[in-house]
Amino acid sequence: MAARTADAQFIRMTQTPIPKLIVTLSAPTVASMLVSSIYNLADTFFVGQLGTNSASGAVGVVFSLMAVLQAFGFMIGMGSGSIISRFLGARQPQDANRFASTAFFASLACGGLLGAGGLVFLEPLMRLLGATETILPYACDYGRYILLAAPLMCSSFTMNNILRYEGKASYAMIGLTTGGLLNIALDPVFIFGLGLGIAGAAIATALSQCVSFCLLLAMFLTGKSQLRLSARLITRRPEELGRILACGLPSFARQALASAATALLNWQAGQCGGDAAVAAMSVVGRIFMFVFSVMLGIGQGFQPVAGYNYGAGKFARLRQAFRFTLLLGQGCMCVVALGTFVAAPWLIQAFRDDPQVIEIGVLACRLQCCAMLLVPASTCANMLFQSIGQSKAATFLSSLRQGLYYMPLMLALPLAVGLPGVQVAQPLADVLTFCTSVPFLIHFFRSLPRADRE
Repeated sequence: MAARTADAQFIRMTQTPIPKLIVTLSAPTVASMLVSSIYNLADTFFVGQLGTNSASGAVGVVFSLMAVLQAFGFMIGMGSGSIISRFLGARQPQDANRFASTAFFASLACGGLLGAGGLVFLEPLMRLLGATETILPYACDYGRYILLAAPLMCSSFTMNNILRYEGKASYAMIGLTTGGLLNIALDPVFIFGLGLGIAGAAIATALSQCVSFCLLLAMFLTGKSQLRLSARLITRRPEELGRILACGLPSFARQALASAATALLNWQAGQCGGDAAVAAMSVVGRIFMFVFSVMLGIGQGFQPVAGYNYGAGKFARLRQAFRFTLLLGQGCMCVVALGTFVAAPWLIQAFRDDPQVIEIGVLACRLQCCAMLLVPASTCANMLFQSIGQSKAATFLSSLRQGLYYMPLMLALPLAVGLPGVQVAQPLADVLTFCTSVPFLIHFFRSLPRADRE
């Protein structure tokens, strides 16, 4: 039975027409990403109703903490998933099971260590992430519950990515979207109904993550996945764990640098414009996490197709899949960026009805909309190199957008021009990332064999 399921999945991933396959895999992934973004936006919206810029700023501060947890979960999940998809494409299911089990238990342990360390050093951690003196109490209230749920959050991100790389994106979607929708429903209950304030938003998020964890784990335990999770299958070879971490390093770089970039943004915004600037840039960050999630979801739908077909030696399908993904992402980004550009004042006002916050946020939002048109090419490049195991190129490219370009710009521009430097740093980093990614793509496709491997 398991063999028939694996054969059917192999045929699906290597023979289904590319447009149908990419759309089928991308749609649930985009839905998952959008719901995840929506429940992060829900936290920002409901906390904004508490009426203080400090509470709104705290959501942005703790968002960078959540990005750290996501970074480790994605590193282990996408690193193992990249390897798993290539093993499945090469018809080696035993090796795939070993890497899946190793990744699951490694992410549980990693989340536990991060949660325990964060709780011990909670206040210094919140300061490090950019909390001002007025934001700090709110950030500690929020961050405490997120850290308690850290083991389940990390392993949920790992299981989600393993399912995606296996080609079971719809099952991954069920786990994430159910938790996200529950978070949206629980936010007003805990924040206002029970009078818990910002701590209520954190409790709602933590409980929702627990539900997501249980649903995702059930996919493996009930046979929805062709992969098995068992402590007995954990690898005893350190080099295999190292291989997971190496393949996942691009994701870690992307997520960890996003966290560090958010902390730097909070600090620079606080220095240049106070709590209003922190609140404004936090809202803009959440909006563009929503916008970027569309492209990220499309790219993640492409990843298992790339991994399977590269592993199977079907290079023509890999080329076709990349072209279709790029065109699909470009079209979606044009539509979403245009809508966000026009609606920017109303979007900012919906989260924080403060004239100063709106003024700062609208300019930053519209500048970012223009740069989003260049994001599909750099995102597809990063997803491609990670999926086929070229971790050095993928890690370098993933480090550009919010690391090697963004951080120096965020440090230098505010010193030169003040708050406008904070607002323009990310769009300018996106332009530079695009210019760097394109030559990598040209070189790769010129060197890729024209004929499929027999």
